[in-house]
Amino acid sequence: MQAGRSRSGPGRVRGRTVTPGGTADARSGVLYALVAYATWGVMPLYFKSVTGIPPLEVLAHRIVWSVAVLLLIAAITRRIGTVGQVFCRPRLVGTLALTSLLITSNWPVYIYAVQKGEVLQTSLGYYINPLISVLLGCLCLGERLRPCQWFSVLLAAAGVGIMSLSIGHLPWIALFLAISFALYGYLRKQAPVAPLEGLAVETLLVFVPALCYLLYRGWTGAGGFLSGHPRLDLLLPLAGLATTPPLLLFAAAARRLRLVTIGLMQYLAPTLQFLLAVFVFREPFGNTQLISFILIWSGLALFLGDALLRLAKSPLPDRPDESAVQCRHPAGALEDTITPRGS
Repeated sequence: MQAGRSRSGPGRVRGRTVTPGGTADARSGVLYALVAYATWGVMPLYFKSVTGIPPLEVLAHRIVWSVAVLLLIAAITRRIGTVGQVFCRPRLVGTLALTSLLITSNWPVYIYAVQKGEVLQTSLGYYINPLISVLLGCLCLGERLRPCQWFSVLLAAAGVGIMSLSIGHLPWIALFLAISFALYGYLRKQAPVAPLEGLAVETLLVFVPALCYLLYRGWTGAGGFLSGHPRLDLLLPLAGLATTPPLLLFAAAARRLRLVTIGLMQYLAPTLQFLLAVFVFREPFGNTQLISFILIWSGLALFLGDALLRLAKSPLPDRPDESAVQCRHPAGALEDTITPRGS
């Protein structure tokens, strides 16, 4: 054995730290990410199953049951105290109140879109979200876009414009989902809090209004829960399980995988939604929609190619810092995910 080298412990390979459990971590990270993205991708099936229940009521169930799941997880992992500590930091609570407002305005629009047969628009929104995030960085952080990025944005804008002309109005569902998630990701990035604690506080802040709304619906006899429909009594509480575990699995995956892997895998969710919309729900998909999506996919391909080329020249660490893991939908800023900030 050469001097200065040990039989165990981390080594260095081309400037990277190599740990004995690195391969196992990467495999588990891929599995966690696949489960999270696949869950988000097939989520329309769940919301289709509760069609007939108003989106606001489904949202309220999503909040209430998510709180139950999050507090159970926090109790099991002995992190109830850290959740409580967040409330002792007024500035952080203020930021999380804004992110809570954004995410709880995003959710009912998504539920409404699925129930009204607009899954294609939800897919479109999550495809264009990274490009919206790039524009947000340009407008709010003073970042300068590279020529390829500008062209990517223009291609996506052309796709949205063609779709707007075909349907006679802006695809407001797709734009609202994309913009609200971009703003959520931007603000959530400013909040120095771990994923579990952050999501717990966000949902706790709106728990009381959600619970009161459900109690009112039940008292007036208009609620769907415990109304003599066993199927709904089973499905509505599942809203918490459909919401919380994928977010936490995403956070676990992000700690184990290269950022470029997370950035590329995020498109599994809108792709599954697109396939569900076209082949399962049989939503209208003619030549105009095809041209729109081709323009948007082309913009994303150019955006990804530019980012990957820059990544090859300036590689990032294998895994993100714990503080960099954001508890948000993966449709967040791809620019933050696979290229150095401010490049």
